[in-house]
Amino acid sequence: MVTHIVMWKLKEQAERGSKEQNAAIMKQRLEALVGKIPGLLALRVEQNVMPGGFDLCLVGQYQDLEALKLYRDHPLHKEVQQFVHQVITDRASCDFEG
Repeated sequence: MVTHIVMWKLKEQAERGSKEQNAAIMKQRLEALVGKIPGLLALRVEQNVMPGGFDLCLVGQYQDLEALKLYRDHPLHKEVQQFVHQVITDRASCDFEG
């Protein structure tokens, strides 16, 4: 199994929405990908409860590295990614097996 972690900082306003509204949209759209992309076992998106740092965090679990690559390049993920790139200012990620 591979775990994929992504953290984002969001713009205060973007795409006609506030940071909080866009975080909710990202959460809904990303979590909706479960069951639609082969090898994506679970995916959770949560807001940071502490001030400072990143605003939003995704933790995804994938069958294997190939499944993560499939997710990364899948058209449904690419569609969500277009919105994400419009509302963020920064991104960090980490992937690990086990």
